[in-house]
Amino acid sequence: MSTLATTRCADKHCSGEGDSSPVQQPCSSPPVSSEDQKLARQNVAQFLREAERNRREIEKLEKERTLSVQCRKNGWTDVPGELEEYEKLLEEERNAEKIHLQKQLVKIHNGVRKFQRQLIDVKPTPELIERLKEIMTEVEISINNLKEEERSCVEDLLKEERTCRQEITAYEKKIENLSLAVKSDLKLHTAPTVKTNPPDRDLPAEVLAVEVFLLKTGGPCGRWDKYDHQTFLKVWTKHSGQQVYRKEAKLYLPGKTLEEIEQHEDWHQELIYLQDSKREAIQRWKARKHQKRQNRIQSQEAEEAEKSEREAKVQAKQHRAEQERREAELQLEKWREEKQRIEEQEEEQRLAEETQKRKKAKEERRRQMEVKLSIEEQLRLKKEEEEEQWRRKREKEQREMDERRREATIGIQRFNERDLLKVEAKLQERQRREREEEERQRRITAKLKEKVDGNVSRDPSRLTRPTKGWEERMKHIGPTGGGPVLQMFHRAVPTWRQGL
Repeated sequence: MSTLATTRCADKHCSGEGDSSPVQQPCSSPPVSSEDQKLARQNVAQFLREAERNRREIEKLEKERTLSVQCRKNGWTDVPGELEEYEKLLEEERNAEKIHLQKQLVKIHNGVRKFQRQLIDVKPTPELIERLKEIMTEVEISINNLKEEERSCVEDLLKEERTCRQEITAYEKKIENLSLAVKSDLKLHTAPTVKTNPPDRDLPAEVLAVEVFLLKTGGPCGRWDKYDHQTFLKVWTKHSGQQVYRKEAKLYLPGKTLEEIEQHEDWHQELIYLQDSKREAIQRWKARKHQKRQNRIQSQEAEEAEKSEREAKVQAKQHRAEQERREAELQLEKWREEKQRIEEQEEEQRLAEETQKRKKAKEERRRQMEVKLSIEEQLRLKKEEEEEQWRRKREKEQREMDERRREATIGIQRFNERDLLKVEAKLQERQRREREEEERQRRITAKLKEKVDGNVSRDPSRLTRPTKGWEERMKHIGPTGGGPVLQMFHRAVPTWRQGL
């Protein structure tokens, strides 16, 4: 996928990411037809689908990986240890390959960016074109090298896959043979009382000795830190266990004394000895198991011969039983035929009775239908008569309503004429009153003009003379101060000042 992504990235940059530049970008690759592009897209899509399918398969296999748990249950601690080490080795190889690919991609990316920078605000000169050609040649060489490395890596992986598939096929055949042998053994012993031993009892003592030793001495690192133990193993392996390794180990492990390093060395040698003994014991245990399996196969062959004899007897017995069964079937068939004949007679009688019942029911339904039709006809006639009466009543009401509407129209016209006459009379009366009011106003105006035109003598005492209104008031009240004062009003005193 990274190769394809790099190739597509390079093609993209080559085809023209910097369209803003005035220089035409040289590209050494020939023009690609639409069919080739379509084929390339199909290949890329197929590759991506296959990669996604492989990824899902890997996740599924990782989820279903329960071998280490089963091995620990059975006491086989060396098998999961080897698997974990191999898995770590593969993980390191994948990480290294990933880092290498990332470096190659960064190199190609830098070359493409350098090519882009050369295209920014420059003029097309022969030196520039030569320099761009060199850069593109370097990028193309890097891409081709990466493709070649990936192709070789894929070929190696395909070879390993074929080898693993062949090994898996061989193991599957072996397991099938073992399962067939186990099934035959189970058929011979139909109801065995198997007494299973715990997994620890079936294992050799040397296998348990390693577990006991690790439990007593503080685990796989011997009460040391994992990093310190790995450093010790690296130095010890480098010098093949010679005495000179202690000085270098002291440099790498400043927190440990020489005595502690020697004790850890003794512990490690003891662990190696126990592990070697464990491997030898497992090999011997496997050999015994193989021998037992061979003996069991031989015993199975002998039992199969006995089984064949028993099967012959069983077949003869089955043949006699088959004959008896056939005779019983013949008798049963005769009884069934007799029973079927009786049932057919009963069925014919039942069908005749049902036919008679259906005829009676049909006649009853026909009679009910005639009664229903007669009732419906009577109801229809009655309904038509009621509708005719209602129609006549409706027409009569309509005629009466039309007559009342005509009379109301004539009355409304008469009332309208009367109202018009009254309105005209009121209008004439109002006009007459307006004329009289105008005439009265003219007379008043003429009188006022006559009075204004007269001579008026000057009377200075008129200013101090009481007016008619004042004289009328004094008639009822009397002179000022003439009566007793009945009440004198004062301002209110607050409650808090009262009584002071």
